Amino acid sequence: MKIKQIRDIVRKDVPIYYRRLFTGILELELVGKSVDRNIDFTIETMPTGLNQVSVTIAEPVDYPLVPLMRELKQFITDLDENGGLPG
Repeated sequence: MKIKQIRDIVRKDVPIYYRRLFTGILELELVGKSVDRNIDFTIETMPTGLNQVSVTIAEPVDYPLVPLMRELKQFITDLDENGGLPG
């Protein structure tokens, strides 16, 4: 399993300043084939200053969910730190 990219990322308006909601299309490579899935994810800044990432995948994925979510949360964290998310 390899996460290629998250494309068409759109930030939703939320009145809570410490929570950012996004939607996008996740591109995965699973056993040599490309799979696209709609996702929603939230980045919430905790009182300690750390960010907590939550992800929801709209359609089922034929891959174990725990390692996929771990990789996906790290991918989103890296995108956020490198300025790859819309402001």
